[in-house]
Amino acid sequence: MARWIGALLLTVIAGTSCRTAGEARGPQIVQPGAPGQPTRVIDAATAADLSRIQHTAADVRFMQGMIGHHAQALEMTALLPSRTNREDMRLLAQRIEVSQADEITLMQRWLEVHGQKIPAPHAHHAEGAALMPGMLTAEEMGRLAHATGADFDRLFLALMLKHHEGALVMVRDLFATAAAGQEADIFAFASDVDADQRIEIERMGFMLQELQR
Repeated sequence: MARWIGALLLTVIAGTSCRTAGEARGPQIVQPGAPGQPTRVIDAATAADLSRIQHTAADVRFMQGMIGHHAQALEMTALLPSRTNREDMRLLAQRIEVSQADEITLMQRWLEVHGQKIPAPHAHHAEGAALMPGMLTAEEMGRLAHATGADFDRLFLALMLKHHEGALVMVRDLFATAAAGQEADIFAFASDVDADQRIEIERMGFMLQELQR
């Protein structure tokens, strides 16, 4: 399950007691940076202003699109038990299933609370539906469904790597959009998606290298 940080993102770090020009130095308020970006120290007025940041249309689109993105990952892992003989592949699928199923619930709840449309998890199957970055085409899903054994393992890892990298693109695009990704829960969730997907990309990369030897 992804680490859901909650509404409070500003970490208060108690500063070391010291004196500058005869005055005690107070606690520092640190604002976490977006994935790949450094943190920065902000003052109390800025922190109070950040607490009033509202979600944007880009935030809503991100949550709606990520529901379908996660749903396809679960469709992929559902194929695995009957097509692989490797225990490490089964464990990988279980981790993906647990984390992404929980995150779908979180995203649906966020959209509900904010009065936004909740897409059906499998809306990407509708005719003419746009696929989010990294999502598999119907042809790719068909190839995966017909593969077995070592061929399935290699294809699953290659396609899931593509899928996860697409999620990173979605997070990057969110934070690159003006005013988006700043609302507390959105920032926390998108940052967690970025961190978790990177960890799994590294793990799957090593697994694929082993299978290709």
